[in-house]
Amino acid sequence: MAPLNSLEKEYPLIDSNFQIFCASHAIYSVEDFLLHDIDALFNSATNHSSSQKLNQGIHQLLSIIDALQPPLLNGLQLIEDSQNKHVLSTGCQGIDALIGGGLRVGQLTELVGPSSSGKTQVCLMSASTVAKHNCSVIYLDTGNSFSPQRIAHFIGQSSDYISGNQADRRLLQNVLDRIICYPVFDVYQMFDLLHQLKNNLRSEAQIGKSDRHVQLLIVDSISSLITPILRGSGPQGHALMISAGFLLKQLAHEHNITVLVTNHVVGGDDGNSKPALGESWKSVPHVRLLLSRDCGGKVCNMSIIKHPAMASGRTATSIRLFV
Repeated sequence: MAPLNSLEKEYPLIDSNFQIFCASHAIYSVEDFLLHDIDALFNSATNHSSSQKLNQGIHQLLSIIDALQPPLLNGLQLIEDSQNKHVLSTGCQGIDALIGGGLRVGQLTELVGPSSSGKTQVCLMSASTVAKHNCSVIYLDTGNSFSPQRIAHFIGQSSDYISGNQADRRLLQNVLDRIICYPVFDVYQMFDLLHQLKNNLRSEAQIGKSDRHVQLLIVDSISSLITPILRGSGPQGHALMISAGFLLKQLAHEHNITVLVTNHVVGGDDGNSKPALGESWKSVPHVRLLLSRDCGGKVCNMSIIKHPAMASGRTATSIRLFV
């Protein structure tokens, strides 16, 4: 993200005095600012003679982050962009048929649903399908839900290395080798991994490396990382959420990969369930899909909440994800 000194011309509040104040806290860029304790920064600013102006500068930076969005496209560019996007199969015919063939490359797709509705199943099924076709998958696991045994099931192999034949063991090992799973337990660790991935993808693009290219990035679940920072953290939590969404969409668009995230549901004022993370987040995903399942049932339903090329409300029923 932009260094602070590059913002001064357009945003006068980000002047040399504000930059010196930020530098005293090891903040030299917008990214450094996001990773800092904003409440502590406000408290520190209060002790300065120019506290009012410093506070205004902090609010200015938060506004800049809030406004971060990918460049707008005109209608013709949107059509061309949509037509040029390939899809990755989820491994489930019912889901692929509902969303036009699969998960769209270059876009962020969100799976919304209550606990045990099948969100992780779709993530694992998609990961195994992509990895089986010799492409790499980055899987950020926030709840210890990644399961090699279920991966083995999805590719039609036994997870028992001893009883399986050599070909089966080789196939399973190759698939698991292509799924790079990181346990992630806070939003700052996620930012570190995403920036590391961005740097790696840029380096690979510069040297023309294409073998085992990352095709799918999964965050299961994004809401478990972001919800804690939204509770009582003031503007910092909101800014981190917007920045996370921007970074995920930037990775998808610039490096032509598919991003799949999961989100839980919360109770709305009208008594109905709704996706978590609030109004600001709902504009982030390109595609939002709602999963539901009867208690103890082995099939689930999926409906489209949002899709750039399809009407909301389309539903696929009796999708078998469970055995």
